[in-house]
Amino acid sequence: MESAKRFLIEGRPGSGKTTVAIRVVELLRARGAAVAGFVTSEIREQRRRIGFEVEALDGERGVLAHVDLPGPPRVGKYGVDLQAFERVALPAISEPDADVVVLDELGKMELASSRFCDAVRGLLEQSLPLLATVHAHRHPFTDAIKRRADVELIHLTRSGRDELPEKLASRLAAGEPR
Repeated sequence: MESAKRFLIEGRPGSGKTTVAIRVVELLRARGAAVAGFVTSEIREQRRRIGFEVEALDGERGVLAHVDLPGPPRVGKYGVDLQAFERVALPAISEPDADVVVLDELGKMELASSRFCDAVRGLLEQSLPLLATVHAHRHPFTDAIKRRADVELIHLTRSGRDELPEKLASRLAAGEPR
């Protein structure tokens, strides 16, 4: 049996990681795959970023971080709401009938949750295709995942990002859905 396909899309903030992840989800669903996971997006007020939201692929939402949240933890100017994040993200990545799991993203805010880190470790022990976006900064947790032999690290570039969703969806969907 072939090992699960696991891809990490690495890029700087604003490089298009979330856009690629969302497009891959759309393409996989169009192929009939059951996709579990979550995406994150900015919360803006009058063109100013004031926080981040986490949204499960089934539509459940929560505020991940906000300038008005006290924390801890704090990441930059944002207080992170770990309870809200875990309430949305943990069930979203534990869907038993999923063919593929998409995690957007493995960043400092998300990795502040030890429960989330444990869940990601558990996913990596399963034979389930996985796509995750990851920050370009060094972090012991993501550095260890990047070094895994069963993970392909993709550095997101402007020149390659338009065709990347189709390539990833094809590779993730290869084989029979469960």
